[in-house]
Amino acid sequence: MSVIAIVLALSAAVAHAAWNIIAHNVSRAGVTFLWWGAVASTVLWIGVIPFTGGLGTDDLAGFALGVGVSAVLHVLYMSVLQRGYQVGNLSTVYATARGSGPFLAVIVAMLLLGERPSAAALIGVGLVIVGVVAVGFVDRPPAGARRGIDPAVLFGLLTGVMIATYTIWDAHAVREWSLSPVAFMVGTTLAQVPFYTFAVSRRWAAVRELGRREWRRILVFGVLSPLSYILVLQAITLAPVALIAPLREVSVVLVSLFGAFVLRESRPAWRIAASVVVVAGVVLIAL
Repeated sequence: MSVIAIVLALSAAVAHAAWNIIAHNVSRAGVTFLWWGAVASTVLWIGVIPFTGGLGTDDLAGFALGVGVSAVLHVLYMSVLQRGYQVGNLSTVYATARGSGPFLAVIVAMLLLGERPSAAALIGVGLVIVGVVAVGFVDRPPAGARRGIDPAVLFGLLTGVMIATYTIWDAHAVREWSLSPVAFMVGTTLAQVPFYTFAVSRRWAAVRELGRREWRRILVFGVLSPLSYILVLQAITLAPVALIAPLREVSVVLVSLFGAFVLRESRPAWRIAASVVVVAGVVLIAL
């Protein structure tokens, strides 16, 4: 696998972890934060497009189709994720989604995109996914007596399906129409604004209050969240989606280690052990 692709994917993970650490409290505001996030991302990055290859293509119809479908998929992803957080345990939803999403993306990439990673790389993918899921379940409380399917697991799996879907579509769009990652990302966030505007149409007071109180963290999100995805989009132009999708989830481990060593969260040994598993997986992918 290309060293540049690995660096891009791991840099994306660092950027993603950074904005989650800095803006984790404000991100819990739900759709009001999502509105600000889409607007901030678009405004802060749209001026970069002329310096990064423009749209990357003259096929405006292809560009519009690519970003339009991606925007819908990302909105659906956020809707399912937020619903999961409402009905289930957060750590379970997050772990299930972040483990199943890359797994499904690997399978679909091999079936539909014709990707054929080496045996060592596939073992590495498996280790990364196992490590990410282990991190997510560190703080999971005992399930207790439950009947039927845990809603947290159910919505986590649905979220994983959405992660795999938008990952495969975005990879296809960027490759098929030779789209610039920056332009594609800006187009996608811009296309999400109307959806979130409709969702907050009766909550503008809350939107204004959040912007006034948390503008610094919103700006951090507006810079780092798009950056993390731009790096991923660039990486998938250089390497198989089956390898990039799991690597981007290293961000989960980084956030967990921050929680263990800085916030003094529980079970640091478990977190470190899971991180070692992820690192072993990254090494195998890089071979």
